[in-house]
Amino acid sequence: MNEASRPPKFTVAEIAQQLGGVVAGDATLLITGFSSADTARPGDLTFAENDAYFERAGKSAASAVLVSGDLKSANKTLIRVPDARVAFAKVMPLFFPEPKFTAGAHPSAVVHSTAQVDPTAHIGPFCAIGERVKIGAGAVLEGGNHVAADSQIGEGTRLFPNVTVYARSIIGARVRVHAGTVIGSDGFGYVFDQGVHRKVPQVGNVIIHDDVEIGANVTIDRGALGSTVIGKGSKIDNLVQIAHNVVVGDYSIIIAQVGIAGSTKMGKHVTLAGQVGLAGHLKIGDHVTVAAQAGVMNDIPDGEKWLGAPARPDRQMKRQFIAVERLPELLQRVKEIERRLEKDGGAKP
Repeated sequence: MNEASRPPKFTVAEIAQQLGGVVAGDATLLITGFSSADTARPGDLTFAENDAYFERAGKSAASAVLVSGDLKSANKTLIRVPDARVAFAKVMPLFFPEPKFTAGAHPSAVVHSTAQVDPTAHIGPFCAIGERVKIGAGAVLEGGNHVAADSQIGEGTRLFPNVTVYARSIIGARVRVHAGTVIGSDGFGYVFDQGVHRKVPQVGNVIIHDDVEIGANVTIDRGALGSTVIGKGSKIDNLVQIAHNVVVGDYSIIIAQVGIAGSTKMGKHVTLAGQVGLAGHLKIGDHVTVAAQAGVMNDIPDGEKWLGAPARPDRQMKRQFIAVERLPELLQRVKEIERRLEKDGGAKP
């Protein structure tokens, strides 16, 4: 086994130091892996963010446990941290580091002579890099990627296989785009003219800011005029459709199968749960949450939570849901009242 393939090993003290945690137990204990409590083996570190997790961790074969607060264990070494789930995210790269990619272009890649590719970038098999494209330091195009003319790929950005980037798209630094995603395809713009749907040329572009992650098979359309914009630090799940001239604010979360129609503007820290649909030309405020499968047809002010189809503020919709659940009982009561009225009416002279 060569040095590069050896499993990582850290003492509990070394892990605690990287996480800003405090050790309760044997700080010299050697940790060789990270696992869930259900599958942990001796030498593994696991985590417990609540009492139920902690009970399972205590019964597991794991040697040490990441915990929040002042939990105590008679048989496990603990690393106490302010937030066990945050610590979990921070410690994972220690045991599962990102793969390393060699600098340079694969012989099968086609790179236009006017493209500017940083020498430290990796251009994988069967990539096609168009005219005047700029690719930054440490960027990775894994393979089968098409980057069209005048596009920009920022420092440390990674395109997984078969990502397509249309012309003039701008992708910032440290962006991750997963397989099959298309950035900058034509927006769905047509006008009805003498019995046919006439195409409105889509001549804008897409701008994706730094530290964005985009899942697999996402489509982000270019602007008709101007730009479709994805804000800094936003995370987009698989199978999302973002239409032309949409603006997604910084640090927003968009979960699977969401569809956002054209020219809708979202604020910062917005959460759209699975299968949410947003109509076009809406304004969604900062810190808004929209529940799963909601259909939004109206603007939403800052800080509100909406649900339902058509979506309404959560308190209003919850009252409606409760009312709907009571309908069978209410209908039965109405029928009983009608029977009584008919009986009373029949008894009158």
